[in-house]
Amino acid sequence: MNSFGKNFRISIFGESHGTLLGITIDGCKPGIALSEADFTEDIRRRQSGGAGTTPRVEADLPKIVSGWFNGFTTGAPLTIVFENQNTKSGDYDHLRKQPRPGHADWVAMMKFNGFNDHRGGGHFSGRLTLALVAAGVVAKKMLGSIRVSARLIEAGGNANIDAAIARAVEEKDSIGGIIECTASPLPIGLGEPFFDSVESMLAHAAFAIPAIKGIEFGSGFQAAKMRGSEHNDRIISMEGKTDTNNAGGINGGLTNGNDLVFRVAVKPTSSTSQSQQTMNLESGKVEQLVIGGRHDTCIALRVPVVLEAVTAIVLAGF
Repeated sequence: MNSFGKNFRISIFGESHGTLLGITIDGCKPGIALSEADFTEDIRRRQSGGAGTTPRVEADLPKIVSGWFNGFTTGAPLTIVFENQNTKSGDYDHLRKQPRPGHADWVAMMKFNGFNDHRGGGHFSGRLTLALVAAGVVAKKMLGSIRVSARLIEAGGNANIDAAIARAVEEKDSIGGIIECTASPLPIGLGEPFFDSVESMLAHAAFAIPAIKGIEFGSGFQAAKMRGSEHNDRIISMEGKTDTNNAGGINGGLTNGNDLVFRVAVKPTSSTSQSQQTMNLESGKVEQLVIGGRHDTCIALRVPVVLEAVTAIVLAGF
């Protein structure tokens, strides 16, 4: 469904080229000072305009329509909406007969019997991460002194992000990336075994971000190559601090007082200027596909702030 969380519950709505998109937050504490200006910085970090990002530029001005009065949250469901203004829907008409490889076009068409909004990916578009960022701004306010930070550490297999982007732009193809997220200081014991463990909830939320294909905590997949004596984090203080952090700040699904550290893998954008082959649903044959529209060379450039948002949303719910 399109809702996530229990104590801090979000419900997302809208489409890439629809009239508007937004988020409703249930469980937001009353009395939180909030203004539309509070969203500016995180929204700016998500916006396009730099090298490797889509030329589609939206104003992305938040409008708080419920759960807010005289500059403070009221405790009622908080709803924030954004208008879509810079749309070129005609660029996507051909995708009704030629679904993009790697995208949700085909499965969405099958699941919803062709009634899905295909324009710009519709409800499956990364455009909706704007609503997640808005909810993240509110969640970060609820976390108090806890700070959540994410950064792109690799693009296209290269730690030199600028060089990777420049090469991909030159080759007119898309690339993915790896983003690392940290949160601290965290109290001991956040999370609930078994199904609401910190890893479970963060993974659930992270995979709601379009293009996320993998997640690892602490040493992650490298742990499979280590011995227990190497992987175990030695406890060196009465507060549970450890001299290494292979566990990524989590033991038994609960935070252990050390920094939360995890990484996600972002796949290359499905829409690329490279000519591809895909099924033509009218002819019943595999044919050449040239994708129009405006797309990111590396969507991973804009994901760090989105990952911060979903992390804050999860932590605010414990």
